[in-house]
Amino acid sequence: MLRSGVALNAGLLVIVVLCALSVVTSQHKARKLYVSLQQEKESAQKIEVEWGQLQLEQSTLATLARIEKIASQRLQMQLPKSGQVQYIRLEPKDNAEK
Repeated sequence: MLRSGVALNAGLLVIVVLCALSVVTSQHKARKLYVSLQQEKESAQKIEVEWGQLQLEQSTLATLARIEKIASQRLQMQLPKSGQVQYIRLEPKDNAEK
């Protein structure tokens, strides 16, 4: 009877130690995942800030005044005079057949 009690105690001790090790392992994994989550959140926030800056830059680069300036200076473009503009009227398909 004493031997079976010792064996049972040894078996329970092994089970307790294994459970403790699994708890420690899972805690360590959870902490590593939490650190990784925080790093990804910081990265996402930086990307969001950069996206906002890029949108602001795009809106600045696309202003009409800037486009007109580049068209006149770099491309030597100019607005046509009133005599140079021609309007073309298209007949609707229904009227063209009659």
